[in-house]
Amino acid sequence: MIIGNKNFDLKEHTYIMGILNVTPDSFSDGGKYNSIIEALKHAQQMVAEGVHIIDVGGESTRPNFTQITAEEEISRVVPVIKELKKQFNIPVSIDTYKSKVAKAAIEAGADLVNDIWGLKYDSNMAEIIRSYDVPVCVMHNRKVAIYENYLEDVISDLEDSIQIGLSAGIKREKFIIDPGIGFGKTYEMNLKLLNHLEELHRLELPILLGTSRKSVIGLTLDLPPEQRLEGTIATSVIGVMKGCSFIRVHDILPNYRAVKMAEAIRREQKV
Repeated sequence: MIIGNKNFDLKEHTYIMGILNVTPDSFSDGGKYNSIIEALKHAQQMVAEGVHIIDVGGESTRPNFTQITAEEEISRVVPVIKELKKQFNIPVSIDTYKSKVAKAAIEAGADLVNDIWGLKYDSNMAEIIRSYDVPVCVMHNRKVAIYENYLEDVISDLEDSIQIGLSAGIKREKFIIDPGIGFGKTYEMNLKLLNHLEELHRLELPILLGTSRKSVIGLTLDLPPEQRLEGTIATSVIGVMKGCSFIRVHDILPNYRAVKMAEAIRREQKV
C-alpha cells in the first residue's frame, strides 16, 4: 500500500502510527502539543524513535468530548501539517470525520484520512477522499453499544463503510479498517474484539489497531492514562500476532521495540 511517498509492505511488517494531538482536551495528552513548536518537537522525537506515520488530530474524541467547528479544527491542524511536511519525509494522516477538515488537511499535505465514523458522519467525506485519491482508514463506531450478533455486526458495519466509499469511487486498495476499540462498545466487548481480531481478515483489507492508553486498559489495570504503557504494549503485541498492519500509539519507542520482537516471532511461524 502506498501512503504519501512511502510503500508499506503489509504482508511482512506492522507499522507504527504516532498520535499527535494538537488539542487542549485530549484524554491523555491534552494541551501538551497544541502549539506548533511543541507539536514539531514531539514529531521530531517520534521520527527519531521510528514512527512510520504521524496522525494529526485537532478535536478530542474522548468520551463526552466537546465538538468544535470545522473552521477551528482546520486552524489547529493545517499549520502543523504544513510544517510536518516541510521538515520530515514521513506520511501524515489527518484524524477527522469532517469533510471540510479533510479537504483542508489534504491540501496542506496530509496523505491519509483517518475517519472515526467510517464515512458515515459527513456525507461529503467519501467524495473528498475520492477526488484527492488518498487512502482512508474507516473505523467501526456506533452511537450506542447495542448489537444482535456482536462480532458479525462489527464486520457488517465496516462493510457498510467500505461500500459507502466504493460507491463514491474510492478504490478498494485505498482502504484500511479499524475495529474501533473504545468506540460504541462496552469494556467486555472491547476485550472480546481484541481476542478475535483475526475475524476482521474476512474483509481482506489492512487492519489498524488503536488501543493506546484507552479505557479498556485503564479498567483492566486500574490505572490512569499516563500509566497505561505496559497494557498498551500488550495489545500492540496481540495486534501483530493477529495480523494487524498498523498500530496507532502515543509512545513510539517501547511499542516499536515490542512490535519488532513480535514480528520476528510471527515470521518464524510462517517458516
